[in-house]
Amino acid sequence: MDNKIYKSEEEFLKDYDSNQFEKLSMTADTLIFSVASEETGNYRKLSEKKFSVLLVKRDNYPFKDKWCLPGGFVGIEETIDAAAKRILKTETNLQDIYMEQLYTFGDINRDPRMRIVSVSYIALVDKNRLKDHLSKNASWFEMNILEDDKEIQVTFDNHYENFSIVIEKKLKNPTSDRYEYVVKKNTQLAFDHAKVIVCGIARLKNKIAYTDIVFNMMPKYFTLGELQQVYEVILGKELLDPAFRRMIQTKVKKTEKVQTGGGHRPSVLFQYQPKK
Repeated sequence: MDNKIYKSEEEFLKDYDSNQFEKLSMTADTLIFSVASEETGNYRKLSEKKFSVLLVKRDNYPFKDKWCLPGGFVGIEETIDAAAKRILKTETNLQDIYMEQLYTFGDINRDPRMRIVSVSYIALVDKNRLKDHLSKNASWFEMNILEDDKEIQVTFDNHYENFSIVIEKKLKNPTSDRYEYVVKKNTQLAFDHAKVIVCGIARLKNKIAYTDIVFNMMPKYFTLGELQQVYEVILGKELLDPAFRRMIQTKVKKTEKVQTGGGHRPSVLFQYQPKK
């Protein structure tokens, strides 16, 4: 067939044999992050912000009873974006939330069933504002992240189960800040989803510095202290007040609303100010 000369595309397609190529399948997986308030038990303090990820427990093999990201196969007559939204609704009962493509994961042995390439998405929500009830297999896990120059350790806790992963960082290029991630410890996450989660955390840390993506996690009205907590939780470090104010000064606008109660002085409420 390769040596045959065709007079038209129609003639070529009529003679074309798709079975000459090996088949692979495609999935869409969604990494859903939230930074939301958890009560501290001390009315004089701001509610503590917790960094969370939504996981789904698998009820079938492979990786039966392991936790994974909401995901599934892309239909042959379906775009990848449409598949991601459909799968998110089916797996978690969530819909109409902010999503963007994260990365394409195509390691040869990432799935024991067959050769499967996954297009991953990252989604950001304030889980306390969600009106949709989660599916029975879905659960929010709080994440505690410890990172140094060589590895990342993430501990997951949903108040019923607790487990951790350890990821080794390998710098891809000395002139860049991009890393290759190698899983060193993982017993409870299915497929390569430990690597997907770490990639998503790194992407989010990078993007909040130059985009407004973080406001997808915020309520309509918030104090600057609450917003600063969200930045600090994601970045994993405290920010000096003056530097933080400069960072967000064009992204928020003051309202006439005031937050009262909670044992602290009334605070002015702000809201997100989109770019014009």
